[in-house]
Amino acid sequence: MTTAAYTVPPHVTLGPTLETERLILRPPAVEDFPRWAAFMADPETARFIGGVQPAPQVWRLICTVAGMWALTGEGMFSILEKETGQWIGRIGPLHPYGWPGREVGWSLHRDATGKGYAVEAAAATMDYAFEVLGWDDVIHCIAPENLPSAAVATRLGSRNRGPGALPEPLQDIAIDLWGQTRDEWAINRTRLNR
Repeated sequence: MTTAAYTVPPHVTLGPTLETERLILRPPAVEDFPRWAAFMADPETARFIGGVQPAPQVWRLICTVAGMWALTGEGMFSILEKETGQWIGRIGPLHPYGWPGREVGWSLHRDATGKGYAVEAAAATMDYAFEVLGWDDVIHCIAPENLPSAAVATRLGSRNRGPGALPEPLQDIAIDLWGQTRDEWAINRTRLNR
């Protein structure tokens, strides 16, 4: 009896690609899986995004995110470091069913933190959300104890709007809703560029 070999097709994405000075943002692709799986296996990086997940669950997550791009034209971008091509995190313009608003949410691999990548990727994603997707408002769902993400939101000019609620089965997770409007972003984006 022969065993069928699993082959990975060439890089395929179903959505836009954004570029910043140091980063490439594009929908997830098969080659992102090893780093994404390692990222979700790390208790510290997975702490505020659903907790540690085994590789088969991460595989389904990547496929779900790719499907979100195909079905809705929005989802999580994979964040790639331009210099190395390495997957370093994810960031989204996304609005899952039942979500408290249209979100630009981020999470980075542990070895990519502290370099300003989250702010750089979030700014490009917020530009895309307001200019291309036509959003009027952006939120960030941040756990109250997630001080690094709160610092990123503050740097972007977002403000804490108070407690929010996620849909089932996430309803017991405490979050604060941070955010800003399109008009506020027009001002904050200018300040960020200084």
